Amino acid sequence: MNNSLSARIAALRSELKDHNYRYYTLDAPVISDAGYDALLCELAALEEQLGEPVPADSPTQIVGAPPSNVFTPRTHAIPLLSLANAFSAEEVEAFDKRVRDILGNTAFSYIAEPKIDGLAVNLRYEHGHLSIAATRGDGKSGEDVTDNVRTIGDIPWRLKGDDVPEVMEVRGEIYMRKAAFAALNASQLAAGEKAFANPRNAAAGSLRQLDAKITAKRSLSFFAYGVGLGGDTLSDTQSGLLERLHAMGFAVQNTHVLPDTDALLAHFADMQTSRPDMDYEIDGVVYKVNELALHDELGEVARSPRWAIAHKFPAEEVETTLLGVDFQVGRTGAITPVARLHPVAVGGVTVSNATLHNMDEIRRKDVRIGDTVIVRRAGDVIPEVARVVPEKRPADAAEVDMPVACPVCGSAIVRPEDEAVARCSGGLFCPAQLKEAIRHFASRRAMGIDGLGDKLVEQLVDGGLIEHVDGLYRLSLGQVAGLERMAEKSATNLLAAIGASKDTTLARFIFALGIREVGEATAAGLARFFGDLDSLMAADLDTLQQVPDVGPVVAQSVLDFFAQPHNREVIERLLQAGIHWPRAEQAGERPLAGRTYVLTGTLTAMPRNEAKDRLQALGAKVASSVSKNTTAVFAGESAGSKLDKAQSLGIPVLSEEDLIALIHV
Repeated sequence: MNNSLSARIAALRSELKDHNYRYYTLDAPVISDAGYDALLCELAALEEQLGEPVPADSPTQIVGAPPSNVFTPRTHAIPLLSLANAFSAEEVEAFDKRVRDILGNTAFSYIAEPKIDGLAVNLRYEHGHLSIAATRGDGKSGEDVTDNVRTIGDIPWRLKGDDVPEVMEVRGEIYMRKAAFAALNASQLAAGEKAFANPRNAAAGSLRQLDAKITAKRSLSFFAYGVGLGGDTLSDTQSGLLERLHAMGFAVQNTHVLPDTDALLAHFADMQTSRPDMDYEIDGVVYKVNELALHDELGEVARSPRWAIAHKFPAEEVETTLLGVDFQVGRTGAITPVARLHPVAVGGVTVSNATLHNMDEIRRKDVRIGDTVIVRRAGDVIPEVARVVPEKRPADAAEVDMPVACPVCGSAIVRPEDEAVARCSGGLFCPAQLKEAIRHFASRRAMGIDGLGDKLVEQLVDGGLIEHVDGLYRLSLGQVAGLERMAEKSATNLLAAIGASKDTTLARFIFALGIREVGEATAAGLARFFGDLDSLMAADLDTLQQVPDVGPVVAQSVLDFFAQPHNREVIERLLQAGIHWPRAEQAGERPLAGRTYVLTGTLTAMPRNEAKDRLQALGAKVASSVSKNTTAVFAGESAGSKLDKAQSLGIPVLSEEDLIALIHV
């Protein structure tokens, strides 16, 4: 039972992390808010049922997603938490009971604020002037979007009043009004561009533009709803705080101070009725304890405060006919069934496609082609097929079958045991996965190609300059220099970085291939065990499972990857392009086996991680601390306590030149 429970938990964590990346980083979700919330609730319940410590990186414990590398990261002085959700009156009453149990007989009130489905930002003001604007990111740090935020009229560059804190962070939501959204989509379609799915995606995509002039044309709006650093002296209540923020020049929403849950639920019903008449989209109502002094007493749990909750509106549902099912291939190879529907209006939007999530969901709901289905559009994001109307099923309704080959590249579709998601196994070859494959291949801990960022990858792929990752090594100076924002010097530097990446290690190359379930540690283990690439590619399932820490799931994933002729073809072209690793590693020799080294200080010839990889490729162990078992310490510039300890223990201290000589034996 525990094995099955653990497997489902692992699958949910993986799926939710992927959805977080799509929502917060790519601004391109493929699941509705309600669908995401259901998965998150299931994960939380299963984690509680398992009764084991929940890892810090579980989606139930984290906020948002890490910032992308497109914008400069900015750390928030005080983290931005996410709100817990309530979907029923009973859950709101349970929230109120938890609050009252903690506060005892302390008198308090609630404030109800409309919940905008936009993009949370943190605005830092110094001496009353806007200095930094950053997205929520993972709650601890976000992306610097200051130049773009300065184009939004609702956000003051300078605060009004003489009594503003010296340093203050203002939190709020950037969104797009309905009229602005309609106008933007009209202009997108007129220009032959793709229309945005909803105002939230439009706002997020508009804010995260590299050119602030584009953001300025998108008519974004902003509501302030709270403060971070420096806001503790502004007011004793949330309602008073909003008044102060309004006096400083911020737009704030209409709110209501209410005494109890009966009043909250009555207000929620009113908001649900008036929602269509509002000039911007909301997806619920946020309830907060109004007295700010009580927030510290109530505290927080994991990713959300105990003093607030978001009461979400129920999804809008309509009935239509399922005409067929298409299978889309995602950036990670995930195969997603998509329902083709008789067009129907849901919440003011015409819907002709809806997600079916995965084959388990299709079987669980017993969805068949020709069925009358209920389509739900929740959170104003991606519509989904909620359920079938069985009494309307026609006699010729056909079951939905998963294809055996990828609809894009023809590689075999595999579904790992205990996972809900089926995937294309042609990770190096499949055009649908190409951008993600290149990003991973070029990443710092893989091939380490400096300067190959997301935007450049987009241009190379969209421009048809690269069909597979091996195409990186055939790029010419003229091709790269002709790309947007690329001068000849930048192009020369990039090509030099691509050339330098050919000198690598077997472990880094295995990791760069992007084999599912194979992280850095597993790649290093495979490299140490097999010693050369040919032996690894020829290994069977039993042999793979002899590698330390490689179980049946990882072994099957490796086997499936190398079983695809397309992947092997790309690997052969990469080797023909000149990618190589130390001869000792190729031959399975381990001249440094039994030795333990420690790296300290700043290395100038290569990054410390690369030095570690090369030492390990030759059989050495690289430790993080000095002990009597340490063979030697390699000390770079500004070496610290590790150097002192080595000297005190009489451990040999070697230079960076000694390190270079050793790894090039």
